Amino acid sequence: MTAVFPDLNGKSVFITGGGAGIGAALTDGFMAQGARVAILQRSDASAFCDAMQAKHGQRPWFHPCDVADIPALQATLAAAAKANGVITVLINNAASDRRHGTMDLTVEGWDDLQNINLRPFFFATQAVAPGMRAARGGSVVNLSSISYMMGMSGLPAYVAAKSAINGLTRAHAREFGPWGIRVNTLTPGMVLTRRQIDEIVSEDDIEQHLKTQCLPLRITPEDMVGPALFLASDASRMMTGQALVVDGGVVVTG
Repeated sequence: MTAVFPDLNGKSVFITGGGAGIGAALTDGFMAQGARVAILQRSDASAFCDAMQAKHGQRPWFHPCDVADIPALQATLAAAAKANGVITVLINNAASDRRHGTMDLTVEGWDDLQNINLRPFFFATQAVAPGMRAARGGSVVNLSSISYMMGMSGLPAYVAAKSAINGLTRAHAREFGPWGIRVNTLTPGMVLTRRQIDEIVSEDDIEQHLKTQCLPLRITPEDMVGPALFLASDASRMMTGQALVVDGGVVVTG
């Protein structure tokens, strides 16, 4: 059962990639708290929004947008704030973990992955910070990954971006702390989204990874909801510049 965070009721929340995978679970979770949720993603999320409306009696505000297009991203954030009120919770979630090898990656491929996995985190925060300052506070939650902690191979540009998010989080926590804005990182382990199961990991991959976890349980997108709500809410009011790792207690040996 997810805890209730009364201060999130009525809050204007924006989630990038909020219509699928972890993002969809977060949208559902924040709506259950009574938050006014706005989402974007590149693909059509109309069916998901229909489902959320049926479940919660209200519809998430949705606009299709490619986070790599910074002017479009910032325009979408502005439109969401106009529709739902000043954004005081930003969840930077959208990402691409497309597999690639160092020897095969071109400059264009590198830039494309950074333009999805890192650059929007900076410019989305830049866009919402003035509104949060005027509101006398806000919370930014940046989704990272334990991939950099494990030194995962097969996706080095993604791993580099997820590591950089931690540095960006700490820099923004220091810069925006005087404005009452908290910036933290939520760092998931192997979250078994539908796409991960269908396209990326095998049952053997899953079983091998579970052996590295202290808790040998499969991590679902819903397991990220409680931690994200905590970081967004006043329950973590004195927590900033931190990385909250939710990975089942991964311990890598050998």
